[in-house]
Amino acid sequence: MIKSLLVGVDGSEYTDSVLKYSIEMARAFEAKLRVMTIIDVRIFEWSVYMGVDGFAPVFPSSVYLDESRKLLNQKADSVLGKCKEILDQAGVSYTIEKVEGAPVDTICDKANVTDMVVLGAHGEFARWGTKMMGATTEAISKQCEKPLFIVPKQVKKIKKILAPYDGSRNSNRALPMAGFFGIKFGAPITVFTVDDNLEAAQTVAKEGKEYLSAYDVPVEIETRKGNPDEEIVRYCDEGNFDLIVMGAYGHSRIKEAILGSTTEQVMRTARVPVILVK
Repeated sequence: MIKSLLVGVDGSEYTDSVLKYSIEMARAFEAKLRVMTIIDVRIFEWSVYMGVDGFAPVFPSSVYLDESRKLLNQKADSVLGKCKEILDQAGVSYTIEKVEGAPVDTICDKANVTDMVVLGAHGEFARWGTKMMGATTEAISKQCEKPLFIVPKQVKKIKKILAPYDGSRNSNRALPMAGFFGIKFGAPITVFTVDDNLEAAQTVAKEGKEYLSAYDVPVEIETRKGNPDEEIVRYCDEGNFDLIVMGAYGHSRIKEAILGSTTEQVMRTARVPVILVK
């Protein structure tokens, strides 16, 4: 099911955990890693700054652009060199690539020839501290059609899997991924449904369990009342789960605009990896 993974690295404090999770998946799936770092070419474009009297275009000098490109290339080479050392020591199959382009577009394009994309929850500016999801990762989660494995800073062995399930199309599409990971990592799965009508929640959760009965992995169900995004993260912490596998953006765009997206809230607040499936 998963034989190749596109692994985005940028030298941030999340790069180490991205590599560790990717190596574990490469071993479990006998998959190949396609490790890539991107030089963001947008910084070479001229910028417009607000001046006292209005907008004034400022064109960076050719010397500045040349030096900036040189420094970014040196950084990319250093990042990939360190990744190569780690991957060689791990003994997994991989390729390494340095690409110039806009990060979101580049990753979405490269994802077309891989089975899953692996990214850190935050990028190179994570050290400044933020409770928000990294802008690149969040944009990719909306645009990329391939499953996305979002990595937190801390690494945990995958021993228990939480599969939030609401019966929606994308939620249903996430179940095979949960079953696949459950088998490969020997991890039991809990199908978790949130609905103010607990009887309806039980019906939906049982449907998810019935689907996963075809997989050789223990499956339980749990239901709760409340807001799905809050309850998913709360139950994940309570149950000491190691991975969340869920459908991405299952509600209507109108509901997301008014109430916010469950997908985004779980991505921002979960302390374990989150796999998003469309």
